[in-house]
Amino acid sequence: MVKLNPFPLHDADSVHEEVVRDEGAEEKSKWQKVWPVFACGAGLFSDGYLNAVIGQVGVMLSTIYPDEYTGSKAQSNVSSIAFAGTVVGQLAFGYVADHYTRKLAMTISAVILIVFAALCTGSYGAGGSVDGLFTMLVVCRFFLGIGIGGEYPAGSVAAAEATGEVKKGTRNRWFILFTNFSIDVGFVVAAFVPLVWLWILGTERHDLMINWRVSLGLGILPPFTLLFLRLRLQEPEQTKKNSMANTKTPYWLVIKYYWWRLTLVSLIWFIYDFAVYSAGIYSATIMAQVAGDGNMITAFGWNVVVNLFYIPGSFLGCFVSDWIGPRYCLILGLLQSITGFLLSGFYGTLATPQYIGAFVVVYGLFLSFGELGPGDNIGLLASKTSATAIRGQYYGIAAAVGKIGAFVGTYVFPIIIRNSGGSDTVRGNQAPFWVSSSLCVLSAGLAMLLPHVGQDTIQKEDRMFREYLERNGWDVSRLGLEKEEIVTVESGSGGSGSRHTPAEK
Repeated sequence: MVKLNPFPLHDADSVHEEVVRDEGAEEKSKWQKVWPVFACGAGLFSDGYLNAVIGQVGVMLSTIYPDEYTGSKAQSNVSSIAFAGTVVGQLAFGYVADHYTRKLAMTISAVILIVFAALCTGSYGAGGSVDGLFTMLVVCRFFLGIGIGGEYPAGSVAAAEATGEVKKGTRNRWFILFTNFSIDVGFVVAAFVPLVWLWILGTERHDLMINWRVSLGLGILPPFTLLFLRLRLQEPEQTKKNSMANTKTPYWLVIKYYWWRLTLVSLIWFIYDFAVYSAGIYSATIMAQVAGDGNMITAFGWNVVVNLFYIPGSFLGCFVSDWIGPRYCLILGLLQSITGFLLSGFYGTLATPQYIGAFVVVYGLFLSFGELGPGDNIGLLASKTSATAIRGQYYGIAAAVGKIGAFVGTYVFPIIIRNSGGSDTVRGNQAPFWVSSSLCVLSAGLAMLLPHVGQDTIQKEDRMFREYLERNGWDVSRLGLEKEEIVTVESGSGGSGSRHTPAEK
């Protein structure tokens, strides 16, 4: 029996599936078709966990080191420096994924995540210096961000290509489940883990010193487990046939063909991450203010509830994206802006210990609608609106612009709050939600200008890109990781030979 490639095997010029198998070979099971999507995309769970857990870690560090940490540069750098590393990783690994292989890029990013998550956990200053501890934590989180960034253009694009083998009408949901939904599950787990350790250890200073390290250290496990799955993967067939790894990329032709589409996708991603991602990072602090009693367990508990609202929106969006298409599903994000305006308008009433339940519900719906719309679909659009040959770099640039939005947001939000009256005033805390909701309306308008993305868009996009290159005099025979070889297999003595390509051997 011929061993089947676990990735989808599609011809860019055909809409039907071509699978080479011996007579009597069994059809792949659903799991055999789905697990490559999981192995490629689920590394983004680490993005959600390692980025979100730093919010709770920051609260604990503020309690442990009130003078050295609170209000210092370290406080803002620890929570946001990973975004800078992520941008570097997205751009660098986008190039690696296109000019080498998806598998190589995914493997390296997983190793970086494992090493620097461990180093973050063991951060220590020379001679017990607190400043040294903060410096090491900031540096390690920068390099950790590079590993996180690598998961976007490597894992996500390979996951998108792998969905070609699953049943039509379900391809968007499988991609979303193992990419954005995984990030959201990471958010929830990151909120819950420190709370569990508070229950077990307590809230004394020495307890918190153990808690923040253990909470960071558990982030090592997901990429370590995923690494072994990825070592079994083969390169997606779509990449084998359409890669430009063995030739010089005609960047001027690429820019002329994709610049407008890439600009739209990047702007939408920037707006979403600016408006929502940074708000999620500060959710632990927001909950601490709203809870009002100064109890860390209470604040962390409400933070878990808030993060749970990511899940229904993200999960529902998996199916809605298949039903109406990712572009219109993204536009449904307008529901987020409506909720945000309501939250801002009634903030003075809701953001009190008396009405904390109502506040959490409205704030949670704000996050949930965001995941239903742009959260679920912006990565899907970025991975399926470009050709395979440059998909890693296209996706990496769009994702990097999005992370720049998140990075900017973590600095701008405190400034908005401060200039609007401060974090201890109603007006100061209303302002970010006015800004976020207004930007949601803008991103929905931009989405109307994007092309339709269907179930076979990757194959059609590759075909159109090939035709475009041919029209402009570029030799498309240079596409592909491997060049076809003709191998003659003799059948008996003097028997006729047969011709096989590398994919058939």
